Amino acid sequence: MDPALLRERELFKKRALSTPAVEKRHAASDSGSHKKKKSKVDKESSSGSKHGAEPGNGNFNIKTSSGYKFGCLAKIVNYMKTRHQNGDTHFLTLEEILDETKLLDISMKQKQWLMTEALVSNPKIDVRDGTYGFKPKYNLKDKKALLRLLDKHDQLGLGGVLLDDVEEGLPNSAKAIKALGDQIIFVTRPDKKKILFYNDKHCQFMVDEEFQKLWRSVPVDSMDEEKIEEYLKRQGISSMQETGPKKVLPVQKRKKQGGQRKRHFKTHNNHLAGVLEDYSDGVPAKK
Repeated sequence: MDPALLRERELFKKRALSTPAVEKRHAASDSGSHKKKKSKVDKESSSGSKHGAEPGNGNFNIKTSSGYKFGCLAKIVNYMKTRHQNGDTHFLTLEEILDETKLLDISMKQKQWLMTEALVSNPKIDVRDGTYGFKPKYNLKDKKALLRLLDKHDQLGLGGVLLDDVEEGLPNSAKAIKALGDQIIFVTRPDKKKILFYNDKHCQFMVDEEFQKLWRSVPVDSMDEEKIEEYLKRQGISSMQETGPKKVLPVQKRKKQGGQRKRHFKTHNNHLAGVLEDYSDGVPAKK
């Protein structure tokens, strides 16, 4: 190797050793302090979230939210319905209801809301002198009351009664329906809901064959339900009201009237009708 290059190399090493160098260790210290700051922020945020969960700090609290309130109301209504179906029809105070539904931790504000708004305005809750009970669509005490209701519907042409409404209003309904036996008839609707009808045994009689032939000889293919109902009304006969789901008819769009409308022009000088002459065909010849 060239001796001149070797000398330059040795001189460079000496200059490098004589020049003081500062190591950049502040990056590591910065990362450590950043970690400390981050852990401190996490602690503060976690402590803040804990304080936010406490009531009275103005932050969100699940027990004061509207969802929790209406959830409590739904639980109370379902409980009142279940106890009514089991035969417990006596009324309860709000404290007794909250005790039996295990809702003892609600605030006084929510209790006030239940007493003055929620339970009073609920269609399924009956209020009597500060006590509460379940209010079904049909308040039936026993199987005789159910049979009277079905008979009344049959006599008035109102049709049957939904099984859901019977189960809601009649305590121990399954036992009562089973005891009635063939006095009631079950019909299942297209939407799978069951309807109870009164089985009027006075209508079970033999029809003469000649009358049956006359009945079957009348064609009704061209008659729809609306025409049949109109005919019955004209004869003073009320038809049975339909209890099934109503069909929504599609809205028919109006057709645009074709052709141009005739334009009407306003006429003037009507008072000169006998004086003015018509020159639309040219000047008339002199007489």
